Formats: sequence, C-alpha cells, structure tokens
Amino acid sequence: MIKRYTRPEMGRIWELENQYSKWLEVEIAACESMAEKGLVPKEALETIRKKAQFSVARILEIEEETKHDVIAFLTNVEEHVGPDSRYIHLGLTSSDILDTSFALLLKEAMDLILKAVTGFMEVIKRRAHEHKNTVMIGRSHGIHAEPITFGFKMAVWYAEMDRNLKRLMEAKEVISHGKLSGAVGTFANISPEIEARTMERLGLKPAKISTQIIQRDRHAQYFTSLAILAGTLEKIAVELRHLQRTEVLEAEEAFSKGQKGSSAMPHKKNPVGSENISGLARIVRANCLASMEDMALWHERDISHSSVERVIGPDSTILIHYMLLRLTGIVDRLVVHADRMAENLNKMKGLIFSQQILMKLATKGLERQQAYVMVQRNAMKVWEGGREFKGLILEDTEIGGYLSRDEIEEIFDLNYHLKYVDDIFNRVFS
Repeated sequence: MIKRYTRPEMGRIWELENQYSKWLEVEIAACESMAEKGLVPKEALETIRKKAQFSVARILEIEEETKHDVIAFLTNVEEHVGPDSRYIHLGLTSSDILDTSFALLLKEAMDLILKAVTGFMEVIKRRAHEHKNTVMIGRSHGIHAEPITFGFKMAVWYAEMDRNLKRLMEAKEVISHGKLSGAVGTFANISPEIEARTMERLGLKPAKISTQIIQRDRHAQYFTSLAILAGTLEKIAVELRHLQRTEVLEAEEAFSKGQKGSSAMPHKKNPVGSENISGLARIVRANCLASMEDMALWHERDISHSSVERVIGPDSTILIHYMLLRLTGIVDRLVVHADRMAENLNKMKGLIFSQQILMKLATKGLERQQAYVMVQRNAMKVWEGGREFKGLILEDTEIGGYLSRDEIEEIFDLNYHLKYVDDIFNRVFS
C-alpha cells in the first residue's frame, strides 16, 4: 500500500547507496577544503576524486567484522583509492561524517515534502474556489450550528497548510547545518575555517558550536514540524470520514470501477484512504516524541540517539510524503454532494437562525436573558415536535410585540451568514 502511493525518489533517499554517497560527498568536500590550505597534496586530491568509490555489499561484509559502519565504509574506500586514502577522514571523527550527511539527507527529504505540500495546497485552493458558494451546515460539538460553505471549510485547511509550509521551511533551514569539529567539538585536529569551507561546498551552514555531534534540538524541531503536519492531514481526514458517514453523506472518497468495500457486505463504500491517514499520523507523532527524547545525551555525546534516528528519519519522511500524496489524490477526486448538504441544512427546520432572532430582540431593548428564554422555548418545540422554527416565531405573540413579520422574514435568509465569504477568501488566498 505504501509503495503504491509513495514516489520512488523519497525511498531512494534512504537507501544505503545514497547514504554512503552522502558520506563520500562529505569526505571529498573535506579533502578539497584541506587541499586549499595545503593540508592535502593536490595530486592526492586528484587521485581521491578519481578513484574514491564504494560497494554497499563490501561495506556490509567488512562491517560484519569491524562492527563499525564508518570504519567499514572507510576501509572499502581505501581499497579503491590506495595509499592516498590516508588523507581521507584526516582529523575527523565519525559523527562529523554521520551528522553532516544526515543533514544532507533530511534536507533532501524536506525538499520533496515541500513540493508535495505545495501540490496539496494547489488542489485545496482549486476545490475551495469550486465550492466557494456550496452551502452546508456548520457544526459544533457535532451538532448543527450555522451555515457555512464547503469552500469555506477547505479555505480553513488551506490556511493551516500555509502555516505548515512556513514551519517546514524553517525546519529545513534549522536542520541544514553540519560540523567537522572533531571528537568533542573543539576543532583540535581541524580548523573552523576548514569546516566552514566544507559546509559551503555541501550547501550547508556550519553549526555555531557543537560537541561530538550536532545538538538534537535541531532534529526535534524537524520531526515536530512533520508531526504537526501529520496532525493537519489527520484533521482533514477525520473531517472527510465524518462527512462520508451514511447519516451525513455530504462528501465521499471517489470509488473506482472494480473497487470493493467489504469482503462481507457488497454495498459498502468506506473512507479507507482517510482512515489510513489517521492511522499513520499516530506513527509520525510518536516519532516526534522519540526525537525529543534524543535531545538529552550524556556529556558531549552518547550513541543512544543513533539507533532512533536510523528508524525515524526514513519512517517519518517516507510516511508524511505518502500521506500528502494520498490525501492530495483524495481531495482532488472528492465527490461532493451539494444536494445532500442542502438537505441536511434544512433538517433543523430553521433553528440555525435562532441567534439572529436573539440578537434582533436585544436591539429592541430586551435584556439578553429574557430574549434567550423567548427564543429557546420555541426552539425546544422544534426539537420535540418537528415544527418549522419560523412558523413558531411568527405565532409567538410576545415576540411579535417586538418584531414585525417583515423583520422575522428577513432574518431567515442564508445570505446573512455568507455575506463575508468573499472577504474571507481574499484574506486566505490573496
């Protein structure tokens, strides 16, 4: 299921081939920076550039013996480069390579996520304008409240996704930092200038200060941003699930030819895509908590964060990318039942205008609580007997002493609730 919706470029980011390529990219960039300062002979640098390569299978074979992934990687590269390999990893520690390359991987993954976010926002915007004037009932506590439009509902999603976009862009900037500061961050064997030159080559910034590692608040912000995005996607998915309930049926996921809803009940059309989004959001949120747990390490570094990141890095980015692509497809093909929205809107027999009656009575000099009692007693009759609210208001002689028939008729107008929809859309989409 994941494979069907996830673009292969996100999965490739986390394949060992790409991860080792990033390690090699960092090592070569460091050699180039050191060569500029005369620390690596130019001839050796040319040999390194020409011959440095690796074999995933060979690295894994060596790691079986060394029990150390970076040493296994370096050993394999040395097999290709020869004697000049002594300049590779000169003055560096494993975390210089691991943390810097991890930043490159997370940055690369975020670029794909940002592209998916903007694509999703474009679909929401199009569907929002399509249903800008599709009137439906707004609900609070799951109970009918006052009229809105389906486009208004989607505009709310768009505005939230815009905030997600800003958070993700900031998270990308925060994570795009590397380090070559050595075993405890003091630059004992390599200078800050070499680090700065190397990071510039890699398209990163040098961390202002580091220990053996980049501090994990950066990563926590990254994964928290993904978790908040997952929350938004689930929020939309939950809304769609509610709207597809049989009793509501105002919108539903497209049901393709040949699709089956249930092994037992041939009539079923279930919101399986939205339910899938809801479930996966739990994993992304849980991974966010794991990233926060990684912040508190022993002294200048321990290794407890490493195993966590090897899981949450690929899992969270792949899942959020999948969720974005799948929900984009759901919203793009969403079946909207405007007639059902109109039918449900009228189920309360006019009760949705109760606040306007209350407000109008208050303008006539009535105390709010007195007016509330007058309106509520008629509203309760609708709940109990199913009569039209407007008819009851027109028959209420006490209310009639304050409001004319024309004033009451004017109150029961949907346009009253929708008069600022254009202004709201201008604020959201301008």
